Amino acid sequence: MPKIVPDIINPQGIACVMQSMTIREAAILMDERGIAAVVICHPGGRLAGIVTERDVTARVVAVGRDPVTTTVGEVMTPDPDTLLADDSPQQALRMMRKRNYRHLPVVDENHHVIGMVSVRDLYAFVLEEMSEDLRAQTDYIHGESYGVAAH
Repeated sequence: MPKIVPDIINPQGIACVMQSMTIREAAILMDERGIAAVVICHPGGRLAGIVTERDVTARVVAVGRDPVTTTVGEVMTPDPDTLLADDSPQQALRMMRKRNYRHLPVVDENHHVIGMVSVRDLYAFVLEEMSEDLRAQTDYIHGESYGVAAH
């Protein structure tokens, strides 16, 4: 059975930001790294919250807050749902679909962040699995033994 780590993601160098970081600083960080979410950590590295691009749009820009003075701590989703490394891709997809998430932090047993999984990561994995299954079925149907009766 595939697992979030290492089948979907490998442990990543996730930058935990502090609650005092401004939304503008977080947006710059997301842009520079090509990511759509940042995790906020307590001192010591335990997960405190998450801020996504959608949060920036809905909780800052759409309501007229100043991204230069608004902190991630003010708009983060505190204590977000998480995945463990041993969770399955199916569990992650079910949770994302049910709760309308696009990103979920992956944590260890001490609630320290070890990665972030996105719906894009999961769909890429599912697509690859389906492609492999299709190739295997095609090879079986059109293989060397196709149409040969067993004696």
